[in-house]
Amino acid sequence: MESVGFDDTIAAIATARGRSAVAAIRLSGRLALPLLERVCPEVAGRSGPPDARRQYLFRVHHPETGELLDRALVTYFAAPASYTGEEVVEISTHGGSIAPERVFSALLAAGARQALPGEFTRRAVLNGKLDLLQAESVADLVDARSTAFHRAAVHQMERGLSARLSALRADLLRTEAMVSYGIDFPDEDEPPIPIGQIVEAARGTLRQIELAIGTAPQGELLRRGAAVVLAGLPNSGKSSLFNALLGIERAIVTDIPGTTRDAIEADTTVLGFPFRLVDTAGLRETQDHVESLGIEVAQNYLAAADIVLFCTESSGTLSRQEARFVREVDAKRLLVVSTKADLGRPSGEVVGAPAGSEERLRVSARSGVGLTALRERLVHTSFDEELSRPPDEPLVTSERQLRALGRSAAELRRFVVEIKENLSSEFAVTHLRGATHELEELIGAVTTDDVLDTLFGRFCVGK
Repeated sequence: MESVGFDDTIAAIATARGRSAVAAIRLSGRLALPLLERVCPEVAGRSGPPDARRQYLFRVHHPETGELLDRALVTYFAAPASYTGEEVVEISTHGGSIAPERVFSALLAAGARQALPGEFTRRAVLNGKLDLLQAESVADLVDARSTAFHRAAVHQMERGLSARLSALRADLLRTEAMVSYGIDFPDEDEPPIPIGQIVEAARGTLRQIELAIGTAPQGELLRRGAAVVLAGLPNSGKSSLFNALLGIERAIVTDIPGTTRDAIEADTTVLGFPFRLVDTAGLRETQDHVESLGIEVAQNYLAAADIVLFCTESSGTLSRQEARFVREVDAKRLLVVSTKADLGRPSGEVVGAPAGSEERLRVSARSGVGLTALRERLVHTSFDEELSRPPDEPLVTSERQLRALGRSAAELRRFVVEIKENLSSEFAVTHLRGATHELEELIGAVTTDDVLDTLFGRFCVGK
């Protein structure tokens, strides 16, 4: 993100382009009201500014030609009680492609600058309206593809992780005060605070940081979705089950073996949790070069899968080729599904494998029987930790958060080692300060332009 100042006033269309009932345009900066007066003469004709947080119906004109562009609902938010902490104006025009673009162009002609990606939220952070973790949650809220990740983002927007890390930062500052007290009184026979007490305080904070780090795999899984790879021999019902789980006809289904020649991916939600389904080529020995390439692609997907959904037509003994495949897959990632349940045993029945090495769910993509049990199994297999996580426990949801917590934990471990070995307290305390600094940068108590550029670079314009 290029360097920008805060003396200018920015504008952006905050809603997606395209046909819609309403479009929203934002202005933020000290000249927001004067610029509004230039495009809305009715505002200039008033005895005072519009009342804050009250909607008005105003005509919007081009400031240079005077052409009437639209009649829009206008809301004024007085600083600092606004999203950015600055003077903010929101203009709701009619939707579509032309009306919002022309009103936006009029604001630029009046003197506004087009906002950069994430600049409204960046200003909110720099003006103390949000901390950096809350800003990340805003982007997560916009990008959320499931209700589960949406809940995590809302919790963080309400300072879930921020409050926890702020408390840990306060603990570190208290521990540093203990060490500094001993440094300030070097002539005492015994330090004012016993070393054991200092070590236990540092270890207690370290345990809390490690608990937060432990939530990162679930946070990453909620962000990207659990990868479920459907595998099996040709004509084993993979593509039909893939379509049934999606609720749409995405994969081609025929009775001809080898129809699926390449992997087909699709994002979906299952009971509110995000999944990425992958339908792969049937696993078999073949002389067809194109089909062989598809099988090679399938093997690559299987290696990276969170869950392998192995499909078989049989409800009895697996074929030798199927049994060999099942043995090669990590049992924790494997779920064997007997397809076409409507042709055999009662729906939804769980059948023990002949070798006793796994259990199978019986489903039918055609009739839908067994699909509810399969969906529940997918969720519990992938998100069991998330289901059992207390509602108020924060979640680490980004690589930036994970790395900063990891660095903080490493600094704390070095501090504990050095303070226990009676090395210089002045030197040991630098690691304590390093651990504190990592938490401060994570929250946004201290920030650098590089950190802000990276974070807000993934935001959309208008947010």
